[in-house]
Amino acid sequence: MLFDTPIFFFFLCVVVLCYWCLGFRNQNRFLLVASYLFYGWWDWRFLCLMIASTTIDYFIAIKIAGTKDPRVRRSLLVLSLVINFSILGFFKYFNFFADSAAAALSTLGVHASLPVLRIILPPGISFYTFQEVAYIVDVYYEKLPASRSFVDYGLFITFFPHLIAGPIQRPSHLLPQVQNPRRWDSAKAFDGMILILEGLFRKCVIADNCALIANAAFAGGFGRPSFPVLLLGTYAFAWQIYGDFSGYSDIARGCAQLMGFHFMVNFRQPYLADSIQDFWRRWHISLSTWLRDYLYIPLGGNRHGEVETYRNLLLTMLLGGLWHGADWTFVVWGGLHGSGLAVERKLTRGKGAARRPLPVWIKRILIFHFVCLSWIFFRAASLRAAWEMLKGLGVWTWRPEFPAAFLFLAIFSIPLLLVDLSLEKSGDEYCFASATVQPRVAFGLACALVIALLGANQANAFIYFQF
Repeated sequence: MLFDTPIFFFFLCVVVLCYWCLGFRNQNRFLLVASYLFYGWWDWRFLCLMIASTTIDYFIAIKIAGTKDPRVRRSLLVLSLVINFSILGFFKYFNFFADSAAAALSTLGVHASLPVLRIILPPGISFYTFQEVAYIVDVYYEKLPASRSFVDYGLFITFFPHLIAGPIQRPSHLLPQVQNPRRWDSAKAFDGMILILEGLFRKCVIADNCALIANAAFAGGFGRPSFPVLLLGTYAFAWQIYGDFSGYSDIARGCAQLMGFHFMVNFRQPYLADSIQDFWRRWHISLSTWLRDYLYIPLGGNRHGEVETYRNLLLTMLLGGLWHGADWTFVVWGGLHGSGLAVERKLTRGKGAARRPLPVWIKRILIFHFVCLSWIFFRAASLRAAWEMLKGLGVWTWRPEFPAAFLFLAIFSIPLLLVDLSLEKSGDEYCFASATVQPRVAFGLACALVIALLGANQANAFIYFQF
């Protein structure tokens, strides 16, 4: 896997140069081979798994589109879902469920020796599995025709900018782009380079520097958990994960634009949300819309009464939490958001709905701190560690290094907040998107200079690579 090394940008340059020297069909073939090389660089066995998975879904989709018998279509859909989720479940959750079952039996006095396998998680399996499922479901419901070209379908699934950590591309958005010729557009290519620079700024300057504080707080570098340590750790991780993943998304979108593709926007100033629902309309949009369309709505959505709606919200977010990782910390994180969505719906739509809404700035502060509270479980190594961190709420101890730590955190988080306030006001996808060429060039050069001067010295892999 090349993405977390400088080699990636050399790889990208070579791919882009070769790509624009080819005709349309050869462009697709070349990108498919390049994507396979990109993915198989780390371990060719996982490449075989991905190719097998995409091949199965390619033929199942053609079979679904080629028959009108509802029983056959439904059987083929179920077959595809079982295959996809079985592969995902085995590689990502086998040991988690085996360990959980053993722990549950142990509490009942039964000591069972369940099998534990040394399973390596294939990179990006959660992301490309969700794209395959979306494609099969959309073909089943006749929202788009099945692709008759394996190259086109394979490229839609494996296109290397989004392969490892998304954004999760919707078939109706990306597949037609793959199937139709692209033309060189210097304006879009320039937009892509600006997006890459902004993404590197978010990752190397904001996220990696905030990680220094977050890692120290959660690893005991500031001593036992206390209220100041809790604030440092949660605030730092909040800006770390946001800068990290939004930075990756911008880099992926920028790389795609260099080759004439457009990826969906994955973040829209999430820490300016004034409700939990609004947060999920702004955070990891490709996942939240996937969960809504392929899980929440099929479960019944809000069509069968309030109790069922609360159940569906909770189930959706619990499974969304489990999607992030095979650990109870992620389940609790998802449960907090699911419960928060249900309570919020009750308070705003039920009989006891508040008649006097709070000012927007107060709601934004409250939602930001709810999100920060939930991030503790997302970041902590275990439920016990999360609980130990939370116990710091009732402990006040002051250390001489705290002022410097808070100042350091402010220096590397406030700029991203200011960027978000500017984007919220302008409605642009990235800074200076609607400006003339000169300010955009100046912005790009400024990003490059800041990255060179203030980029953290340590190399941190993108957080979402582990999912």
